[in-house]
Amino acid sequence: MLTFILKRLGSSVLVLFGASILLFFLVVHSGDPLWDLRESQATNRDQLIASRVSNMNLDEPWYVRYGLWLKGLAGYLVGQGSLGTNVTGQQVGDLLSNAASSTLRLVVLATVLAIVIGVAIGIITAIRQYSGLDYAVTFLIFLFFSLPVFWAAVLLKEYIAIGFNNWIAQPTMNWPLTILLAVLIGLALQAAMAGSPARRAFTFLATVAVIVLGGYLMFALDLWRNPRMGPLVQLLIGLAVAVGATALVAGLRNRSVLKAALATAAVGMVAYYATYTPLYSSPSALLIAGLGVIAVLVALVAGRLLGGFSKGAATSASLATAVVMGVSILTEHMMNFWPALMRVKPRPISTIGSETPNLRGDFWVQFLDKGTQLLLPTILLTIISVATYSRYTRSSMLEVSRQDYIRTARAKGLGERQVILKHAFRNSLIPITTIMAFDFAGLIGGAVITERVFGWKGMGELFATGLHAVDPAPVMAFFLVTGTAAVLMNLLADIMYAVLDPRIRV
Repeated sequence: MLTFILKRLGSSVLVLFGASILLFFLVVHSGDPLWDLRESQATNRDQLIASRVSNMNLDEPWYVRYGLWLKGLAGYLVGQGSLGTNVTGQQVGDLLSNAASSTLRLVVLATVLAIVIGVAIGIITAIRQYSGLDYAVTFLIFLFFSLPVFWAAVLLKEYIAIGFNNWIAQPTMNWPLTILLAVLIGLALQAAMAGSPARRAFTFLATVAVIVLGGYLMFALDLWRNPRMGPLVQLLIGLAVAVGATALVAGLRNRSVLKAALATAAVGMVAYYATYTPLYSSPSALLIAGLGVIAVLVALVAGRLLGGFSKGAATSASLATAVVMGVSILTEHMMNFWPALMRVKPRPISTIGSETPNLRGDFWVQFLDKGTQLLLPTILLTIISVATYSRYTRSSMLEVSRQDYIRTARAKGLGERQVILKHAFRNSLIPITTIMAFDFAGLIGGAVITERVFGWKGMGELFATGLHAVDPAPVMAFFLVTGTAAVLMNLLADIMYAVLDPRIRV
């Protein structure tokens, strides 16, 4: 495996080198980098032109300019690298660090959500092949996939941002809309849960009742502007996730797995009280990251110690419980500071930028602001990617389910949950892993339009600005990140093949 990785890295470096030469050549010859100065009426136009020619080395052939850029890039090996300057004289390295942080924050979250939602939808539609749910989901998936990005972005701005900001100033209960939403969700959920007509009817009625009652309580308790949870809600969430994860990965009859998940939920409740004061009074990104690592370690220990003969399943259920409870605890702290954000920013959902300029507030207010700015572009990129993951998962699951070993597993008397998750799903992940690798790198490049529409100062803006100014330095910086991401993600996919299927050895 090590030899294979080294060979892949070597070939990938050669591919990136060739692609960088081609891209540099195309950008340099795509237009005139002095066009704006030539049309200028400034009295010192000649001096400005001479300054830009000297700054961008325009008096040198393109291959000499490429060599200078490559020399600056190679300087990073000894700690003295440089990606050059743009047309205004700014260091591209500084611009790249800010742009990459904004774009990766957007792309990573969208990719994770798309994988989780898309794979879940693909599994459900594969199990319910040719049912009404399958046809409905297929129609919606293709509808979302075919939406023009710029048009969908405008709709999100209008209804989720502007409409919500207008409504939250004076929230009112819209009974017809609430009932309609409850009925639609109830119909979708009963179709997904399937079962006998009585079970379907119960699922539908229970869903409608919970949504209508929940909507009423949200208004009666003013939870839209003053949201809160409390320890009882946290406990219910922990128990629900522990039981649900156990039922999914091992079945509720496996007491060892259930014990490990419930123990993790109990530790989560202890952590809820133990971390409340530091997260409230002195929060920081480092503190949150450290608590996240501790939560994962606790889940691993609980799964290994209490899992018995099902240590793998117990570890998975414990990890799911720890992650969900950790996110739930962070959500409660964000809820506590939502009124503070509303005081300094009465219209919380913004449509432009990755953060509000000159916003005053402590850590959680800033955190919430960046989260609300992230909402719309994340929804857009997730909707686009969900279509790909769901369709590939569905087709891969259907192909695997027709294999002989799946029929053998059913003939041996294994439960449907074990057949689907332990045998079919794991083998169907192999082609999906390839899609994940391409999709992550593709989202970084494809975020150009999304960032332009939402006014994000990210990789897309860096690329578009550089290309418009016929400036190769920002474009090459964009290529450096996206190309490296593509190479690393494809290498990671090759390694994951051997993890998912031990029969695959490179």
